[in-house]
Parts: sequence; structure tokens; C-alpha cells
Amino acid sequence: MGSRGSRTYQDNGAKPIEQSTTARPSTTPPPSMAGSPSTASRPAPAAQPSWFQRNPLLAGIAGGLAGTWLGHMIFGATDTSARTTEGGEGEQAAGGSGSSGMLLLLMVMGGGALWWYMRSRRTPAPNFSGLSRTSVASGSANGSLLAESSRAGFGASAVEDEITPADKAAFQQALIDIQTAWSHQDLAGLRRLVTPEMLDYFSTGLAEQASAGVANHVEDVVLGRAEVRESWSDGATQYATVSLCWSAKDYTISLAKQPGEQGYIVEGNAELPVETTEVWTFMRFGAGKWLLSAIQQMA
Repeated sequence: MGSRGSRTYQDNGAKPIEQSTTARPSTTPPPSMAGSPSTASRPAPAAQPSWFQRNPLLAGIAGGLAGTWLGHMIFGATDTSARTTEGGEGEQAAGGSGSSGMLLLLMVMGGGALWWYMRSRRTPAPNFSGLSRTSVASGSANGSLLAESSRAGFGASAVEDEITPADKAAFQQALIDIQTAWSHQDLAGLRRLVTPEMLDYFSTGLAEQASAGVANHVEDVVLGRAEVRESWSDGATQYATVSLCWSAKDYTISLAKQPGEQGYIVEGNAELPVETTEVWTFMRFGAGKWLLSAIQQMA
């Protein structure tokens, strides 16, 4: 039960934690590994706009030139025929030559404007000559986001931290204080020694005992061996997992009986100590006080 931060569900040689408020890591493969989506589920590619939609100004110029040419073909021919009937062949030839020259000039000017406009809007191709695959893969570009990401890694940091003799003494005292508060059913005392998640477990256990009319006592705790298995930091939170072996008188009494009465000792022995080994994880914020955050049984 409890939480070990980023290592809650990692194998540390003890029984795995099954009750925890820490979310389990996702086992669903990323979309790139789950297989390519079917053709039906893929969105249809967007239709490319036509040249007229992408260049409305040029489309307008081209339309104007086309309209001018059509107008000349229709009305120019009619006017030429009328003038031929009245004025003869000489006037027809002169009028036709002038109109044809003006139309040719307009078409040349329109073509030149079109060529200049297309040339000015042309985007130069990107130059990749200064980017080599080797330099990107090795992260040699100092100060780049790629270099910072490769050094920082992903997720919470997990750095091995040194545990001092003072820390080990704090773990030993916490073991004694927690067992004493548990035996006295002292939730206020437990609140100062454990995380809120562990306090919830202890509170539930005490409520179950009260409902059953019994109480568990753990007395005369003597620490025999303490071994630090691992210590690390998740951001500003420091963790330490410790294997604790202690001896204590561990027994359960009936609250409905008096000492010495038949049935007063429900379970255990009030005279003989028993040896227990568990794996406890402690946590603290910065240089604060160590709090019990998880308890595991030996595998």
C-alpha cells in the first residue's frame, strides 16, 4: 500500500504495491506503434485550389483581355463591314490595321505583367546544405532545444541520493513512533508521521478494528537491522526505500474483555516477541521531515 513516486510500480524485490493513489503507467502503445489506421478512417485530403482561385488578380487581368478581344472580334467586324459598304476598301484596311495593332499591344503588355507577377511571387527553395544528419544525431549544436532535450530526458528525474546516518536514525525513530501511535489508536499522532494516503489506510484499519471490537497492540519495538535499498528524487521530493527487521510483542485484544479474562487475547502473544521484516518507503519535501509513504511485504 502507499506510493513510491515514479517508482511505485517498479520491481524492487518486495511484493508489488497494489493499493495506491498513484496512477499506473499506461500500457497502451503509442499511435505510431498501434498500426496504421484504415483507409476509411483517414481524412480525405483537402482539394487543391485552382490557379484562378490562387491568383484572383491575374484571373481578372486575363478575363479583361479576353473580353477586349471578343468585343473587338464582334463589334470590330460589324463596324468594318458598315464602313466598307459606305467608304470602300481603303477605309476597311486602315481601320482593321489600327485595331489589330492596338490589340497586339494590349496582349503583349498583359503577358509581360503576368510574367513579372509570377516571378515576384515565386518562393525560393529552402537550402539544407548546412544541416547534416550527423550533427543532428549527435546533438552537437550547443544551446539548441534538441541538445537540451537529450540531456534532460523525459518524465520525472530519478537520481540516486545519499542517505546519511541522521536519516537512518530518523527511519528507526519513525518505526517506533508509528507502531506506538497505532497501538494507542492515535490518529493525530499518525498524521504527523505518515503521508495523507497512508493515514487513510491506517484510519480504515482502526475503524475496522473498532467495528469488530478488537485492538491490535505492537509493543517493545526493537530494531534489529535496517538496509537502505534505494534512494532517489522526483523533482523536489526525496524518497528512500528501507528494509526494516524488528522484533516486538504483536497481539490483538478484545475490547469487551478485561485483562486476564478468557478470550481477552484474540490473536498473538503478549509475552513473547516476534520478528517482522517489511519494506518501508519514506519521503520528504526538500530538507523537511521524513514521512512514511508506502509499506511492502517481503516477496
